[in-house]
Amino acid sequence: MEMTMTIETFAAEWMKEAELTERVLIALTDESLQQQIDAERRTLGDLAWHLVTSIHFMRGLGLDFDHIDDRSELTNSAIGIAEEYRRLNQAFLQAVRQQWTDESLHVFHAIAGEEWRNDESLRYSLMHQAHHRGQMTVLMRQAGLKTPPLYGPTYETWIEQGKVPLK
Repeated sequence: MEMTMTIETFAAEWMKEAELTERVLIALTDESLQQQIDAERRTLGDLAWHLVTSIHFMRGLGLDFDHIDDRSELTNSAIGIAEEYRRLNQAFLQAVRQQWTDESLHVFHAIAGEEWRNDESLRYSLMHQAHHRGQMTVLMRQAGLKTPPLYGPTYETWIEQGKVPLK
């Protein structure tokens, strides 16, 4: 069963998911950005920066909004990454609301050689954030950081509440 998406239902969902992504990003430290599962994989900082740059790729759907300048110096700053995410996130959401109508969601664009409807691309972007947040929370734990509650309590949240955490 396919859900019907409107600009406002997307915006509401995007704002919820973006808030969760921001929780993860603001929990990072500069030192934690180098954490990786092995030498052949992305670092925690690479994943965080990927969430920033992936918003930029939504311009390929015909949306015009502020973009990433050459800000490679931000990739070494946890605060810089979080601030850039917030900036682009707001610009993207404003562009969707101002430049598209509900009918725009049914327009197709070529992405990586395939035709995607705009609503499919937006839904994918939501899932994409959740996917990488999951990867990041594992690396955050390995880096000794406390992970924020996202879709429910964390191990630490249970302890803080005086409850026995699930193992």
